[in-house]
Amino acid sequence: MAGSDFIFQRPTFASSNNSLAKFVARPVLRFIDREVASGVLLLVATAAALLWANSPWGASYESFWHTDIEIVVGSWHFPHMSVGHFVNDGLMALFFFVVGLEIKRELVTGQLNTIRAAALPAIGAVGGMVGPALVYFMLNTSGEAARGWGIPMATDIAFAVGIVALLGARVSPKLKLFLLTLAIVDDIGAIAVIAIFYTSDLSLSWLVIAVVGLATIRVLQILKVWAIGIYILLGIFIWYAMLESGVHATIAGVALGLLTPARPLLAQRDAQSIVDAMPDDAGIGEVRHVSFLVQESVPLTERFENFLHPFTAYMIIPIFALANAGIVLTGEKVSAATSSNVTIGIILGLVIGKPLGITLFAWVATKVGFELPSGINWAQFIGMGLAAGIGFTVSIFVGGLAFETAAVTDLAKIGILIASAVAAVAALIVLYVSANNEELSK
Repeated sequence: MAGSDFIFQRPTFASSNNSLAKFVARPVLRFIDREVASGVLLLVATAAALLWANSPWGASYESFWHTDIEIVVGSWHFPHMSVGHFVNDGLMALFFFVVGLEIKRELVTGQLNTIRAAALPAIGAVGGMVGPALVYFMLNTSGEAARGWGIPMATDIAFAVGIVALLGARVSPKLKLFLLTLAIVDDIGAIAVIAIFYTSDLSLSWLVIAVVGLATIRVLQILKVWAIGIYILLGIFIWYAMLESGVHATIAGVALGLLTPARPLLAQRDAQSIVDAMPDDAGIGEVRHVSFLVQESVPLTERFENFLHPFTAYMIIPIFALANAGIVLTGEKVSAATSSNVTIGIILGLVIGKPLGITLFAWVATKVGFELPSGINWAQFIGMGLAAGIGFTVSIFVGGLAFETAAVTDLAKIGILIASAVAAVAALIVLYVSANNEELSK
C-alpha cells in the first residue's frame, strides 16, 4: 500500500549510492552505532580537561566552570548555580533519565522481566557493590574520607560495554548481555546510594511537591493523556522541586524514566491496519493523524531512548567529563595521591574489590542452583568483572557529592582515572587471553 510505504520506508541520504553517503555517511553511522564511540569521546573530553587544567590557561578552566548563571523573572530568582553545577545537576538529570528508561525497559520487556533471568546478574551486581565498598571502607574508616565508600561501587555502562565491544566476536554476545544487565542493576544501586546517603539539607515541603508531581504524571497516564508536552513541563517542574528539596536533582530524572510507559499505547497490528486503510489521496491532516497513531505503536521508552541516547552519550557525558576531570597535576598533588588512602581505596576497590565481589557472589550463586550462561567460563567472567570496574563517569559524579573539600575530591578523581584505566586494560587482556584459550581448546 502506498500509505504504508510512505510511513514506514522513507529512504534516507545514508542509504543512497551517493559517494558521500557510501564513504562518509554510512561509516560515520556505523561508528556511532557502536558503543565504542561514546567511550572514545569520553576519553577525548577527559584528555582535553586535563590538558586545559594543566596548561598556561589553567586558571580559565576553574573560572569558566564556576561562572554564575542567574535567571530572574520578576521577583522570582532561579537557585544560584554555576556552569559546572548546571552540568552536574541539570544536564546529568537527562543522562539519569535515560538510565531510568533503560532500567524500565529491562524490567518490563528485557533481561530483568523475570526473576530467573535477572537473578544471577543481580546477585553479581550486589557483590560488585559490596566488595569495593568494603575494600574502600577498610582503608578509610573515619573522617571525611569515610564518605567516599560509594565511589568505587559504580560502573560506567558506556565505557564498560565499549571496552568489551573492542574485542568484537571474541567475546560471547551472552557475556556482553550479562555485563549490560549487571551494569543496569549496578546503576539501580548507585541511584539508591545517591538518594539515601548523599542527600543533605532535606526540605520535606519541596520533596512532597516533587512526589505530588510524580503522582500527577501517573494519574495522567491512567487517564490516557497522550500529550507529551504536558509531561515535559511537569518533568521540568519535578526536577526543580527535587533540586530545592535537597535530594540530588538527577533522582528526578531516574524517577521520570521509571514512570515512562514501556509498552506501546497502540498495538502495532492495529497501527498497521490503520495505515493500510488510509486512502492514497489522504489529506495532510489525515496523514498527520495516522502518523501520530503509528508513533504510538512504539513504546515511549524506546522513542525517548532513541532520541536522547545520542545526545546524552555524545554530548552530555563528554561535557560532564570536560567539566569534572580537569585536575591540576602538581608534583605535590601526585605525591599526596600515592600515599592517600582515598586514592588507594578507590583503586583497590574498583580494580580488585569489584571483580572479586562479582565473581565471588556469582560463584556462591552457582553452588545453590544458578548456572552461568552457556559458553562463558570463569576466566571470561573475571574479565567481565574487571570491565565493570571502570567506574569513571558515575564514580566521578558520586565523588563530587561525597566530599566537600576540593583537595580530597581531586585525590578521589586521580584514583578514579587510574583505576578505570587499569581496569580497562586488565579487562581487555583477560578477555582476549581467555577467548584465545577457549579457541585453542576446541
